[in-house]
Order: sequence, then structure tokens, then C-alpha cells
Amino acid sequence: MSTPQVVVGTGPVSPDDVVRVARDGWGVRLADEALTAIAASRDVVERLAGDDRPHYGISTGFGALATRHIPVAQRAQLQRSLIRSHAAGSGPEVEREVVRALVLLRLSTLATGRTGVRPETACAYAALLDAGLTPVVHEYGSLGCSGDLAPLSAVALAVMGEGTVRDAAGMLRPAADALAAAGIAPVQLAEKEGLALVNGTDGMLGMLLLAVADLRRLLTTADVAAAMSVEALLGTDAVFAADLQALRPHPGQAASAANLRALLAGSGVLASHRGPECTRVQDAYSLRCAPQVHGAARDTLAHAASVADRERAAAVDNPVITPDGRVESNGNFHGAPVGYVLDFLAIAVADVASMSERRTDRFLDAARSHGLPPFLAHDAGVDSGHMIAQYTAAGIVSELKRLAVPASVDSIPSSAMQEDHVSMGWHAARKLRRALDGLTRVLAIEVLTAARALDLRAPLAPAAATGAVRDAVRAAGVPGPGPDRHLAPEIEAVVGLVQSGAVLTATGLDLS
Repeated sequence: MSTPQVVVGTGPVSPDDVVRVARDGWGVRLADEALTAIAASRDVVERLAGDDRPHYGISTGFGALATRHIPVAQRAQLQRSLIRSHAAGSGPEVEREVVRALVLLRLSTLATGRTGVRPETACAYAALLDAGLTPVVHEYGSLGCSGDLAPLSAVALAVMGEGTVRDAAGMLRPAADALAAAGIAPVQLAEKEGLALVNGTDGMLGMLLLAVADLRRLLTTADVAAAMSVEALLGTDAVFAADLQALRPHPGQAASAANLRALLAGSGVLASHRGPECTRVQDAYSLRCAPQVHGAARDTLAHAASVADRERAAAVDNPVITPDGRVESNGNFHGAPVGYVLDFLAIAVADVASMSERRTDRFLDAARSHGLPPFLAHDAGVDSGHMIAQYTAAGIVSELKRLAVPASVDSIPSSAMQEDHVSMGWHAARKLRRALDGLTRVLAIEVLTAARALDLRAPLAPAAATGAVRDAVRAAGVPGPGPDRHLAPEIEAVVGLVQSGAVLTATGLDLS
């Protein structure tokens, strides 16, 4: 069966298509309209290459060296030298999904016909994705201005048949050998093409789009975890009533509260303490204010997604070929719009995780858990129960607070002060990826702990949705309450449920 393909036209690729190519290994082909637009802008570049006036990136050097006129005979060398010198990354390899997203998004910009590359160069990028070849891109090298230069240069270097790639099986191979095995001819770059391949925010944008997809799942999972905790801590769902939430009409808050109401519907645990004998007036903030915090994170995510939508629709290059045939320098490669929201999301992630950890901690304190054994231990004193699971969550939350410090407030000038203000958007994206992993683990520990607490509330029956999540945890190989056992594998099992979306599937609900 052939691999499905995403068709790249002159308009933006969809967020879903980015995920399909990046994570699911879909191939890519260029639409006929894109090839036509690419050829038309290439004609403009070739006309300019033939005159004797300086045109940035066509007949001049780059950045602080833009005053140097380059003779015709040296212009191919100019493009090769640009890529070789700019492929100066260092550090660990960047994840395959990030590189594939980066390549797709750069190809999408090439397909707009605003960059002046040749059709065969754009086709080589599509072929690279189709063949499952992933250029080795390193962690460090982008300042998020003038594009994600080092990461994008590593990709361009591979298309030239130089550098190193991982093949579809994940094996490291010289790019020349991998291209030959895939039947892809190395590209000999012509005027303007080197610039067009590296002047983009594609790395940070790709990571933003992947983060948006992950956070939609994680924020809904946070609602599930909170519902399980409210229930098992004998909290109340009355505060989640729609009319109360409508008094503060933030859309994310309303969606989160609606999820909590649906998740807790029919709970025997909640029904057990609704009578007049219950003297508790208000739950702690980590329970009562879950829709407000989760909702604020949802609204932040919606803003970030809108920025990503605009950036997907952009043709980021310098210079660009305008629709009326002008070649114009610009500053559209600056990563500030993307960098800001990447940092904003890291703040929201840290706060959602912090609230989750506080709910986990309440389960373990006999003074606050309303009848549960200390640390949910089988025999407290002999057993420690989930004591150290909370330590793990607390350590992660502490790290998330450090990761929430904005990268985009920093700027280190470069290129002999020509590039005297940079965005650091790539670094904002890298730390957000680490933050998302941390949030996943903190939520998994809450779900694990709440599931144990729900079992300890027997014979009271949980809601159908929360009970089903508890059952999914048990089906994943995590036994119910009992004497202490090796807890790390159980945490990892629930991490897998959160990452895969199995926690959400288990609820049987269509959560918003």
C-alpha cells in the first residue's frame, strides 16, 4: 500500500498536514499551481542575474557582507558557500518530527512563488520528505532571526548531497549515498537559492504547530485528571455550573467547566456527600479553580494557534519576489511573533502542571484528603505509597518554572551588528518541547494517584467517565491499591496513556 501524500500548493499547508508529515510519515508532492508559481518567480531572478546592478543575494554577499559585488562566475560558489558556512549547528540531534515539519514548511514557502528558487530545487525538498530522509539538524545554531539559519542550512546541505542524514530506517548515512539510493539528484544551487532555503521561521513554527496539537490533548487531559481528583478528594462539582461560569465569560473557562461537568456526571462518590451533613463550604483552589486556570491556558493556546495560522500563510524570505515582479528586502524573517507565543505557552504549561501537582499532594496528606490513608499507603509507616511520586511531580514542576522564563526577552547581536536584534524563537520552541514532556508526566502522576484514591473510596462508585479512566489505568498493567511495589514503571505506563490520548478515549465522551 502506497504512503499517503500531502499536496503542497501556493496556499498554506494545514496544521493537520504538518502533523501527518512530521509524525505519521506522510509523503509530499507539489501541486501544478505551485510549480507554475515557482517557475514564474524564477524567471524574475534570472532576468536580474543578467544585469550589472547589485541585487541582494543574487549578485551580492550576505548580511554584513552585502556590499560585496559577486561576479557571475562566482555566484554558484556563493550559494554553496552560504549553505556550508551556515550549517554550523552543534549539540544533540533535533527530533525527526521537528526536522520533517521544518522541511515541509520551508517547501510550503517555496511553493508560494515568492522566493525565486527553481522548480527542481523545490521538488528535491518534496522528494526528501517522500523518501523519509531526515537531515541531521543540531540543537544549537539558530538565533531566530534571518531565519532558523543553521537548522535550515543543514537541510539545504543534505539536498546538495553533503552532510549527514538518517534514512527511513533511522540509520545515519552520508547524504550523497542516501540521495543516490533514493534516486534523488543532488541540487546545484543557482542565484538566490541559498538565501531562499535558509531565510525562514520554519523550525520554530514547526515546533509551535506540533506543540499546539499536543497541548490540545494535554489540556483536555488536565480536565480529566482534575475531575478524578475533585471526585476522589470529596470535592463538589457545584462550582462548575454553567451559570456560574458564564459570570466570567472566558471561552476556555467555559469549555473546561463543561468538560468537568460531563466527566463527573452520575458520580456516586459526589452524591455520597451532597446532603446537609456535609459542612464543607468551599474546596481548595486547586480543585475549585481548575476551569479558570485550565481555561486561561486554553485561551492562551487559541491565541498561539492564531499566530501560527498567520505564520503558515506567510512567505518568509529576504529578499522576496513580489506578485508584480519586484525583488524587495524586508524583515519578515524576524521570529518575534512566533517566539512570543512559544514563551507564552511555556508559562501556561508551568501553571497547569503546578496546579496538577497541588491536587496530587492533597491526596497524600491525611489532614486534607478527607479519610484517605496517609500517602495512600497500604500500611503507612511500613509502606510509603505515592509519597515519592509527588516528589517526582514537584521536581518536574520546579523545572517547568525555570523553562517558563522567556527566551524572547533576550537578544545577542550577530553578523557584525547587522543583525543587532534577534528573537531567540528557536530556543523558546526547544524549551517548550521539554515543558510539554514535563506536563505530560505531571498529569500522568495525578491520574495514577487519583485512580488509586478512587479505588480506596470503594464501595462508592465513581462517575462512568472517571471510572473508565481508572479502569484504563488498571488495564495498562497498573494494579490497584496494595503494598509498595516498583512505582516508576507504573508512572511510565500512565505517561504512555496520556501521550497516546488513551486517557481521553477511555472517558467515552466527546470533550471540548
